[in-house]
Amino acid sequence: MKSKVDVKQRYPFERYDSIIKKVISFRHVSMKEDLERLHSWMHEEHVIPFWNLNISLADYTVHLQKFLQDDHQTLLVGELEGVPMSYWESYWVKGDMIGNYYEFDEYDQGIHLLVGPSEFLGKGLIYPLLMTILHKKLQVPETRKIIAEPDIRNGKMIHVFKKCGFQPVKEVELPDKTGLLMVCERDVFERRWTDWQTNKF
Repeated sequence: MKSKVDVKQRYPFERYDSIIKKVISFRHVSMKEDLERLHSWMHEEHVIPFWNLNISLADYTVHLQKFLQDDHQTLLVGELEGVPMSYWESYWVKGDMIGNYYEFDEYDQGIHLLVGPSEFLGKGLIYPLLMTILHKKLQVPETRKIIAEPDIRNGKMIHVFKKCGFQPVKEVELPDKTGLLMVCERDVFERRWTDWQTNKF
């Protein structure tokens, strides 16, 4: 599947967002450059309850190496004006555990994310970042929908997903959490994208 659409998924990728007047960029996670950074983010108070990866550096090294070798997902660092401030797992539903919980299409994609440094919280910055990566993912013409499954306790993240066009489907019992399966259809997102670009969001 991936060979056909890899060209649309290449990173690094950047765009200037005229609404927040900042350059948004996404690049691949680098074990050398990002290991300690991501490990520190996993120990932030706002991250711990929903990621459960506040583990030792040695254990997190093993975890990150395993995830980097998993070819159904792409690990990314999101940046604002070149400053790393978010972590993203962009994945294909086919080959992912969440595919056991609904009837997925061949090219469905999914997303996990977190904002790392606390100084980037509460400023509305997650919206343009999420909108940008969703727009990037939907450059794969075969993808009709993108899913997310935030922890049902994570009301702020659920609100963010809804604002970007995701609709709740059902609660799902995953090994590490009770998640809320949410789906963003292409046509819904495209309307949201137009609204964002015209500052009607």
